[in-house]
Amino acid sequence: MEIKTRFGLLLTLLAIAAVPITASAQQLREAFRKVSPSVVIVNTKRVDVPTVSEQTLTIIDGLGSGVLISNDGKILTAAHVVQTADVACVEFPDGQVIIAHVVGSDVRSDVALLQLDRMPKGVAPASLGDSDKVEVGDQIFVVGAPYGISQTLSAGHLSGRHRLNNSDDSPTSVEFLQTDAAVNGGNSGGPMFDIDGNVIGIVSSIMSHSGGSEGLAFATAANTAKRLLLDRRPFWSGIDGLLVSGDLAKALNLPQPAGLLVERIGEGSIGSRLGINPGTLRANIQGADILLGGDVVLSVNNIEITPARAPGGLGFNWATSDESYERVYNTIAGLKPGDLVTAKILRGGKVLTLTTTVER
Repeated sequence: MEIKTRFGLLLTLLAIAAVPITASAQQLREAFRKVSPSVVIVNTKRVDVPTVSEQTLTIIDGLGSGVLISNDGKILTAAHVVQTADVACVEFPDGQVIIAHVVGSDVRSDVALLQLDRMPKGVAPASLGDSDKVEVGDQIFVVGAPYGISQTLSAGHLSGRHRLNNSDDSPTSVEFLQTDAAVNGGNSGGPMFDIDGNVIGIVSSIMSHSGGSEGLAFATAANTAKRLLLDRRPFWSGIDGLLVSGDLAKALNLPQPAGLLVERIGEGSIGSRLGINPGTLRANIQGADILLGGDVVLSVNNIEITPARAPGGLGFNWATSDESYERVYNTIAGLKPGDLVTAKILRGGKVLTLTTTVER
């Protein structure tokens, strides 16, 4: 009798323990079913300078993920997926493929905003959540297209929160959410959801030695994306470049301590409308592969490009190492349609001034 009693008690305890697991799994399934139609694959193409072995310009295909967040066709994705894209299109789970245009991108926070040419049929947008309400330890899930395999779900927890500065009230404050959910190449730009199916982040990057998931991934907080791309007029510089200073600045005959060496430019961006020239010659300097021959941006709307805050060699990212990036970003974001954007550049040893207007 005692054995039967103990066995019955054990079964009861196991049944009780299984209840929250089953409930949690069911909640996750329901949340995934609700949001999955809004998660997309982002495909891009850009023209690139040929390698030494190639004779003609190369077409580079890009791949990422994204999420539909509005009834007028706005898509959030990662900046590094579309920053220098010449063409972008979005593929929905039901097979609909729609051309998209980059309307905003912030390299520092690695988040971008796309506008679809038309709304997809029968697809409801996902809801943007309040990322400030998510706490470390909360269950989250990521949906995206790792290695192009669409509608892939990975679940985990919020592992940490990290800010690029200490000013929580700053309109340009950037926060990243850390997670242990599996994230691989192709997940970039995909949404991170809370357990209720609200978008709380946009997948930014992984930290990996192998290139695959190793339990350390980051997403730009949804509230950061809102402040930078939705609460004010977004813009897309389209420029991928390197902050150069010191000996390299002297070698390039810069008339000031630092400048932004332009390597690539996305077609249709402010950079391309200004007429800024991208790089044309591949080179390896100080162990880094770079494109030379492009313009060097010296200032934008009279805001001079300044040296990095911390000492470093070639390849310093302007967005994360220079205070002038934030000043330029805030200035252009505050312009109205028709206002002038002016860039002073160094081209062929001469300082030139280029202008364009903010589009409506």
